[in-house]
Amino acid sequence: MENTGKSAVQWQEIVSEKDKEIAELRKQVDWFKGQFKLLQSKQFGPSSEKSVELEEQTSLFNEPETLADPKAAEPDLEQIVYKRKKQAGKRELDFSKLPTEQIVHELPEGEQVCPVCGGKMHACGHEVVRRELRYVPAQYKVVEHVQTAYSCRNCEKNALATPMKKSEVPAGLIPGSGIVSPSLLAHILNNKYALALPLYRQEQEFQRIGVPASRQTMANWVIATHERWFEDFFQRLRSELLSNEILHADETTLTVLREDGRKATQKSYVWVYRTSGDSERPVVLYDYQPSRAGEHAKAFLTGFSGFLHTDGYEAYHCKLPPDITAVGCWAHTRRKFTDTLKTLPKDAREKHPAQTGLRYCNKLFELEAGYTEKRLSFQERFQARKEYSFPIAEEFFAWAKNEYDRNPVPKSAYGAALTYAVKQKEWLMHVFLDGRLELSNNRAERAVRPFAVGRKNWLFSNTPRGASASAVAYSIVETAKANGLRPFRYFQFLLERLPVGTSADDCAPWNDAAQDLCR
Repeated sequence: MENTGKSAVQWQEIVSEKDKEIAELRKQVDWFKGQFKLLQSKQFGPSSEKSVELEEQTSLFNEPETLADPKAAEPDLEQIVYKRKKQAGKRELDFSKLPTEQIVHELPEGEQVCPVCGGKMHACGHEVVRRELRYVPAQYKVVEHVQTAYSCRNCEKNALATPMKKSEVPAGLIPGSGIVSPSLLAHILNNKYALALPLYRQEQEFQRIGVPASRQTMANWVIATHERWFEDFFQRLRSELLSNEILHADETTLTVLREDGRKATQKSYVWVYRTSGDSERPVVLYDYQPSRAGEHAKAFLTGFSGFLHTDGYEAYHCKLPPDITAVGCWAHTRRKFTDTLKTLPKDAREKHPAQTGLRYCNKLFELEAGYTEKRLSFQERFQARKEYSFPIAEEFFAWAKNEYDRNPVPKSAYGAALTYAVKQKEWLMHVFLDGRLELSNNRAERAVRPFAVGRKNWLFSNTPRGASASAVAYSIVETAKANGLRPFRYFQFLLERLPVGTSADDCAPWNDAAQDLCR
């Protein structure tokens, strides 16, 4: 063996260093394997966060639900038949909201003869045999605004000059765009922002039926409408939003191609703010901004004081003024443990400590479901949480801190779950400050979803003006839906009233006029 001049101690140190390096590389490989499994699970697996918890395990908590018998008899036939009849009645009730047309089927004249005496038979009763829904395709028609001129008959005969008058014709919706009407633009806006149908697909459909509306023209209409009327109306909705004491917030990415000082590949953001479940006037607003900087949330929420449901994004914790209390999301905490179990082989999930964290979180959500089922008032909910939920949360954080200190593995999925729980404790515990607060920020996440679905279809915005117009249009759609209105009817309602000077207050979605005409 070649003499290298190294002592046994030196060789031992070298081997020890290599062992540490190998162990670190193995951790990285395990982490990448876990991420790969997690991505597979998100793409192909069930979306339920509770599904990975093994049902056959004994519950961490000694509760009555552990006594449920999975072999209990199913409802008998009478119960099933009864439930089906109720469902049929519900469907009939839904049909009753639609206009009805009857087609009466009669025997031919020659067959209306009695087979016994040969006399003439008459109709003695009718029975509805079946109901079917019939689709009537959309209809476009040209509406010509004809101006009438008036002159004086007497002056025509006797005067040197004949005075003339003309009837007033209301101005077009958008100056220079003669063909656009409130109903047509409402249809275009509804298609894009409520049904996620991009303008280029609408252009194709218009071409098929002979309507000369290009995507560029439609985009100009959308932006012009935003700048003339919808932007001010948006500010009225924002004032209503900020008057609440509890809000939800989230954000999602957006690509804007032509933005000054920024590359087309850089991410822009749409911030989502919405009222909580107890609000009598629901508002859902989208705010386009070029970045995810916390200053944008701070600026938008100027004038608001109260509780703000958020995820764990640091900007909500350090950038907002002190009169706004951030409330963490327990659904995000639970999701971390769920994702941890998804990265593991199925046979390793049963005994993994992430199951303990998941069961703590699930128990809190089970208690919340019970409070809701019992229809507790907000004060009763506050007291129930203090008595039952708060101790479980405290126990969870004690367990998480112990696990974190005993076995810190920040580069693993389990380590990330523990780190999130430990670092977010302050904001997660804020849910116990008020009975009106919710355990999760799912309301904001659900509000993000329509925008994300639309983004998959139209992919990007061309300019910041277009991005802002889209954000405001989505705000109108989702606020209308939250107030029980049909987006198309509400768009038309606004486009018929705002251009002629109707105030934003009179056009609000909770007002009687909107409720009567747009539901």
